[in-house]
Amino acid sequence: MPTAIRMSRAGTKKRPHYRIVVTNSRNPRDSKFIEKIGTYSPLLPSGDPKRITIDQERAKYWLSVGAQLSDRVHLFFNQAGLVATKPAQKPARKAKKDKGDVSGEASAKPEAAAAPAPAAAAEATAAA
Repeated sequence: MPTAIRMSRAGTKKRPHYRIVVTNSRNPRDSKFIEKIGTYSPLLPSGDPKRITIDQERAKYWLSVGAQLSDRVHLFFNQAGLVATKPAQKPARKAKKDKGDVSGEASAKPEAAAAPAPAAAAEATAAA
């Protein structure tokens, strides 16, 4: 069974609170879990020790068994010193194309290509 260590939301509307849980990776986010190994309260100040709590002994066990970390939990474990590597960075988003600039350039090229065609046609009729 592929296990994952990830967060499961437990708060009310506009008051998020997360459990750090070990679960089957195929289960939905808030469904049943194997074990709760910590909590995360994003509303607490960042210096508060209760903001992120992790049972380090159980976390080390699950990592030794082969549980995979989600990106956010990987960051928490790195800050706690449980994992030496930093989580992978997501690639930067590509800049959106400005439709005004692209269509202006695209419309100028067909006009330039279309301009010689009538002149060539006029020369062909004059030659005939």
